[in-house]
Amino acid sequence: MSGEQASFGTLLRELRLSASLTIEGLAEVSGVSVRGIGDLERGRRAAPQRRTVAALADGLGLAETLRERLLTAARTGRTGGYSPVGVRAFPRGIDDFVGREQELTRLTALAEREDAVQPLVVAVSGPPGTGKTTLALHAARGLADRFPDGQLVLDLRGTEDDPPPPAELVLSVLKALQVSDRDLAQAGPGGHPALYRRLFAERRSLLVLDNASDEGQVRPLLPAAGAGMVVVTSRRSLSGLDNVHRMALGELSPAEAAEFLTSLVGSERAAADPGALADVAERCGHLPLALRVAGNWLATRTGWTVRRLADRLAVEERRLEALAAGDVRVAAAFDLSYRQLTPSAARLFRRLALVPGLDTAAPGAARLTGQPLFDAEDTLEELVETGLLGTDGERYRLHDLLRLYARTRLAAEEDPRDVDRARAAFFHWALETAVVAGRWFEPDHGAPPPTWQATVDLSTAGRARAWLQAEGANWLAALHAAEAAGEHATVVEVAEALHWFSDQWIFWGHWPEVFGMAARCAQALGDPVVEATQLNYHAWALLVCERRRQDSVLRSAEALAVAERADDAGQQAWAHVYQGWALEQLGDLGPAADHFRHAARLFESVGDLHGGLQARSGHAGVLEELGRPEEALAFYRETLAFLEEVSDRLEPHIADVTRIGLHAGLGRNFGTLKRWAEAVDHLDTAVAICRAGGNTALESRQLVHLGKALLSAGRPAQARAAFARCVGLGLHADPRPVAQARDLLARLDTP
Repeated sequence: MSGEQASFGTLLRELRLSASLTIEGLAEVSGVSVRGIGDLERGRRAAPQRRTVAALADGLGLAETLRERLLTAARTGRTGGYSPVGVRAFPRGIDDFVGREQELTRLTALAEREDAVQPLVVAVSGPPGTGKTTLALHAARGLADRFPDGQLVLDLRGTEDDPPPPAELVLSVLKALQVSDRDLAQAGPGGHPALYRRLFAERRSLLVLDNASDEGQVRPLLPAAGAGMVVVTSRRSLSGLDNVHRMALGELSPAEAAEFLTSLVGSERAAADPGALADVAERCGHLPLALRVAGNWLATRTGWTVRRLADRLAVEERRLEALAAGDVRVAAAFDLSYRQLTPSAARLFRRLALVPGLDTAAPGAARLTGQPLFDAEDTLEELVETGLLGTDGERYRLHDLLRLYARTRLAAEEDPRDVDRARAAFFHWALETAVVAGRWFEPDHGAPPPTWQATVDLSTAGRARAWLQAEGANWLAALHAAEAAGEHATVVEVAEALHWFSDQWIFWGHWPEVFGMAARCAQALGDPVVEATQLNYHAWALLVCERRRQDSVLRSAEALAVAERADDAGQQAWAHVYQGWALEQLGDLGPAADHFRHAARLFESVGDLHGGLQARSGHAGVLEELGRPEEALAFYRETLAFLEEVSDRLEPHIADVTRIGLHAGLGRNFGTLKRWAEAVDHLDTAVAICRAGGNTALESRQLVHLGKALLSAGRPAQARAAFARCVGLGLHADPRPVAQARDLLARLDTP
């Protein structure tokens, strides 16, 4: 804003505070509206007419000297011309700008385009507090030389209950461009838009339309011709605007957030405890507004350590309350968007705080509110449009601070019984869907039955896997809630349904937790066969997922004892398998071989082909460890031939997991025998099966074996490709072979 207007607004505010009046109080005694006084103090309106100033002076009870001073400020503001934000003038608060390099580079590239046939329009959107205005102003200042005819910044006040209409905004810009009152009167209100368009067509200028409410407010302000550029900021995505370049802002990176805080608190304090600085940044959700508040808080409390603020922000229930500095509150920024929501969107926004994981999809959101799926999707999109909800594909996520804010609104506005019912509905949906999805991988189940009605597409095993992984944190929380509520049968049912699926997602990190819960619940149910089953699953998870070999031995021994008391040969056999695997890894090979032989006999007695194949594969592995590769080779081949013979009687996913192990064993044994071509063939087959089935965990293991075999076979380029693929597999891979592959790549790249 111009200096003259700033002096009038500042003076008015000082006089009001000296009189101990609120804006509402001054409005009451002066007859000037609350909005009018607020706009004057913020510099959003031109200086008022003499009669308005007189009314304000009377309401303030000013003496003659102060009355004349106020009138003088008003006259100065009028003669200086109306300008919401003056040409080449920028508000405070952009000097400590940090980050957004990609966005600034893109804005610069757009500004330098020579092929533009009409003004370039960039729509910058994002949640409250992401720094949209700061980015636009910082970019405008940096691009000043490219727009010699000026840069204008206009606050559209889109978060207000009654934002100014386009006609008022057009007039504001015309006055800012020094169009005379005579020309304005001659054109008349109906001619102002044409005058506006003509002026911008003749100029190379940059117009920042800040804080837009919606497309209808923005469209009349977009010039149709000229070599200028328009940057529009809004909490909404303004998806209805055509021919615009879109730029969505999120939080800063951890490094950028730390740099921003350092700029506010000083490098010495920041360097004294970088861990505390990172904690403050994380608890601010790396959101620029929250970081600014936290930084200002520390800057004005020089006796505080950064750790003290980090600890203060650690309490989630009071974090939003703590993120306030003077009259700047993070929660207030969220309030402005929340109060503009429709009732159904506000309810869904509140209830999304009940989602235990980071995100969910439309079917889960529908369960929170009881809406039909299509209605829930529309409501979610309203929240996205208003900037209160982020998206990643088909998943929706609340920013950490918005989640806390939603939780406060939920507690303040909803009956606790309704909240409990919404949470229960979400958890019931999560567990019910997990059971159906998991059964894709279980023998004698497969696709959902025709009678199953649901809003989640589980028509293929791949879709089932994707849902289980995406909603993992949510159904896991629901499982914990079921155990806490004493729903033991539900917990066991879910664990049973996910038993073979766990082979598809080995390194999720929670299988010992899942099967440990199920073992406790099975014991509570008093069924020894169910208890032995879940104890065996837990033994597998301890061994395969966490490599806790000794703990696994103890757990499988417990399972064997329970299965023997129940006289259940099938679970006795599985206990022997897990005993054999754990003992083999502990190097106790004789007893391991005995367990596998015993398991094979028991599986054969009960006709369990899946288990029998696991026992055979385990026995071949012991022969391999005993240094008898020729015998192991023969046993692996025999077992693989048997698998293919009975494959039509096997569950496909279990057969594939077994094939992977057998081909991997053959590859290792051919490698031991220096028969590298055959080793590569089998390991390549194992990798291909993993890839086709989406089993990232096992693929990561086999890629390292394949890469090593390729190196030994004198094929370094192909080995490098195998290691590189392993490194790039992502979160679901086994971290150990990924680390190995990274090291091997580094060695290959070292001269």
